[in-house]
Amino acid sequence: MVRARSKATTAARKKRTRKLTKGFRLGRHNLYRQARVTLIRARKFAFRDRKAKKRLFRRMWIVRINAACRMRGMRYSEFIHGLQLANVALDRKSLSETAIHDPATFDKLVEIARAHLPKPTAAAK
Repeated sequence: MVRARSKATTAARKKRTRKLTKGFRLGRHNLYRQARVTLIRARKFAFRDRKAKKRLFRRMWIVRINAACRMRGMRYSEFIHGLQLANVALDRKSLSETAIHDPATFDKLVEIARAHLPKPTAAAK
């Protein structure tokens, strides 16, 4: 019986790896062993950084909203709490975009939040 060789399968696997490592430096894109190790590492970083990107953007939106609120004499936490009390369901991304591109609308949102905040009592001071 003829011995089964995996030349086509191996070649296809190596070709696929080389295609995925296109653009990597030095031997990392054409030497199979280096390319394979580098590809595993790159995929690990890609997975991790897809999660980190979401956290980074949320932090950036909060910083922008906070800056816009403070320009209008209000803290970020008060603003968000006031919007929750007013049943305004806008996410931080849209609030951030509104603060940058449509300041008049953001002013109205600040006023809505301010109106729904409880008034401070004399005992609270």
